[in-house]
Amino acid sequence: MKHLADLRLRGKRVLVRVDFNVPLDGGTITDDTRIREALPTLRHILDEGGTPVLMSHLGRPKDGPDPQFSLRPVAAHLEELLGRPVTFCEATVGEDAVRGIEAAGDGGVVLLENTRFLAGETKNDDALAQQMAALADVFVSDAFGSVHRAHASTEGVARHAKESAAGLLLERELDVLGRLLDRPARPFVAVLGGAKVSDKLGVIEALLEKADRVLIGGAMSYTFLRAQGVETGNSLVEEDRLVWAKDVLAQAGGRLLLPTDHVVADRLAEDAEAETVSGAIPEGKMGLDIGPETRARYAEAVRGAQTVVWNGPMGVFEMEPFAEGTRAVAQALAEATDNGALTVIGGGDSVAAINDAGLADRVSHVSTGGGAMLEFVEGKALPGVEVLG
Repeated sequence: MKHLADLRLRGKRVLVRVDFNVPLDGGTITDDTRIREALPTLRHILDEGGTPVLMSHLGRPKDGPDPQFSLRPVAAHLEELLGRPVTFCEATVGEDAVRGIEAAGDGGVVLLENTRFLAGETKNDDALAQQMAALADVFVSDAFGSVHRAHASTEGVARHAKESAAGLLLERELDVLGRLLDRPARPFVAVLGGAKVSDKLGVIEALLEKADRVLIGGAMSYTFLRAQGVETGNSLVEEDRLVWAKDVLAQAGGRLLLPTDHVVADRLAEDAEAETVSGAIPEGKMGLDIGPETRARYAEAVRGAQTVVWNGPMGVFEMEPFAEGTRAVAQALAEATDNGALTVIGGGDSVAAINDAGLADRVSHVSTGGGAMLEFVEGKALPGVEVLG
């Protein structure tokens, strides 16, 4: 796989697949992390005399172009961050896109419109991929959050580009995650949370083979507890995964840790009356966060680790009564990092939680790709990376 440093870029148009799928609130970007993470690659291209032509998806528009998913606000924000003009092009491919790129001139920065406005994008349409590749002399893949999808702008375009390489962000993600899996310093602790076990079947099995301990939190823990015969009240349980959970528990032995106490309420609401219970969850109550005993146990395991990966919150952290478990994990990761551990966080909710806690700069690596990170950890091939080899 070629890297950005391997390319001669002076005088060349460089098509960069970035991940600018950022949250918008009425046209205002509420979290620009993904845009900021792309800046080193863009600045390298500009410093080397290249012209960056950027493409990305945003959201999940249905039935073609939709103004609420336009990348125009992203272009304006990128201009502020780069400190230089950014030309927004309303087209993504074709003659209008070529004219937009030419109008920006050599050394300009161009952001093309949302790739998902094109019907062939998610189908990895070969003709569309060829049109994308024709826009530039070089293709650079730097959207780690999208490389697990074989789309025209992530995989197909690289097959038709004259020259392809990994960008600095993609290179860093693969390096950190590679160290996490290939040669982790031990103890190696994985923390997994979120709503559904079914979303993380493969990654749980993969991490049980690699990690010394796997700590389970969030609603997915109640499926495991029910499989052990523990009463879970009205908590979310995936009944169709109970047999699988029982088998995993039998194989894991003491390496898979579950909550022993819970913050519960009779409804999911900010003003719900929360209480802490140990063991069984009473009928009419639902578990919404790990309890103080579990927080202390999980924090101790994380602080004593030399390698930690975290994906998924411990509870409904968006609501104050159920946020303490997730905060405790975030704080423990920061302390483990201070002690010399390699700490890696991935997944939108976990990233939001570490940012909310003000601790993002106290962990080793905040991944820009939740789904891509999970598939990498599971051992699956990432189409947008494989094509660069």
